[in-house]
Amino acid sequence: MKPARIQVDFNELIESDLVLLSQQDIKLDYSGQEVLLFPGKEIDIYMDDTDENGAVDNLVASGTVELNKTGLFPICKWNCRINANGIQHESELKNNKK
Repeated sequence: MKPARIQVDFNELIESDLVLLSQQDIKLDYSGQEVLLFPGKEIDIYMDDTDENGAVDNLVASGTVELNKTGLFPICKWNCRINANGIQHESELKNNKK
């Protein structure tokens, strides 16, 4: 089963591989389905973006849900730890698969 795809704001990175995810235990995915968050859950995350010509080219990453124990932004309960592939544009992923 593919991991849930959840929208984030990559401007809310609190470490180079850690982004704020949610204040609640349930977050809606890309298709509007509820996703229960828990430590260790693997997810895909994305942020709307466009290329230099205005075409949709979202930023994407994959990672693991973890409790926010950083001491920063205590209103946020959950973070996503981004895996070693980092944050990429969707077009980069498509080009790498060719």
